[in-house]
Amino acid sequence: MHHGRKQVQACLRFGRALIANRAVRVAVLVIAVTVSVWNFERIPHAAILPAIIGLLPFAIGKYVLCPLRWHAVSTSGRSRRWHLRTYAESEILGLISPGHAGADLWRIHRLEGVGVRRAPAVAEVALDRFVGAVGLVVAVVVCGVALPPVVIAVALGIAAVALVAAIVVSRRRPGLTRRWPLPSPKVFALGIVLSIGYQASILGLLIGALQAVGDSVSPFQLIAVFGASQIAGILPGVHGASPREGALVAGLASIGVPWSAAFGAVALTALLYWVPALLLGGGSHFLRWRGRSREPATA
Repeated sequence: MHHGRKQVQACLRFGRALIANRAVRVAVLVIAVTVSVWNFERIPHAAILPAIIGLLPFAIGKYVLCPLRWHAVSTSGRSRRWHLRTYAESEILGLISPGHAGADLWRIHRLEGVGVRRAPAVAEVALDRFVGAVGLVVAVVVCGVALPPVVIAVALGIAAVALVAAIVVSRRRPGLTRRWPLPSPKVFALGIVLSIGYQASILGLLIGALQAVGDSVSPFQLIAVFGASQIAGILPGVHGASPREGALVAGLASIGVPWSAAFGAVALTALLYWVPALLLGGGSHFLRWRGRSREPATA
């Protein structure tokens, strides 16, 4: 147990040092631009207007609703603006790291930079992840009328496992709940609502991507496919080539979308993720690099 804890701490130290390196952050931006250009050349006959229309709600969901969820469960005392900026910065690192791990490391690094100790910082980010996962499961179950029974069973199973794990931890390690205060039911419910809103914004982006490649499907069928792919997204993977993207392509093809259009829509969706990430997160990284984005540490 002690040896495993040391390994986790060593990994956190290495990840923190890596993302705090300015050269690494500049390299991330270069890689992001390269990937965007490379993907754009491989999306045939994509209309720009439907893609932009679909991108707008996604940008609000990803860069407003998600940071507000984090701010709601946070005990760091930082402002909404700080959470909005830090979340945007983390997304670029998350998009090029397996399982979006780089985003979590950056958020932990920034929390430590304003005076939050490492253990509470890790717990806070993990709690935000957990609330997001619960929101995903709730969103899938809400759309259960259009989902296959096996997908509903998987979603309910994930929720049950999370609930049992929380009960076991609270009973066997009561000190953890005192050290890392859990959110109130009102805050937890708010986090779930914000997570559902974010999932809806991704659906809007997918609809825009399908329209951009010249195809469309029934909204109810699309909800079913989208819910199943989001469940597959729980498995780790690299952005643009994760189990979620694979499940989404297969699901679109299963409801009558041609394979070329399915691949094109999913590839376009993965590409559009980079646009607000580069504009918002990249811009914030640039301002930080230029020394124009500073905030005092928490006392």
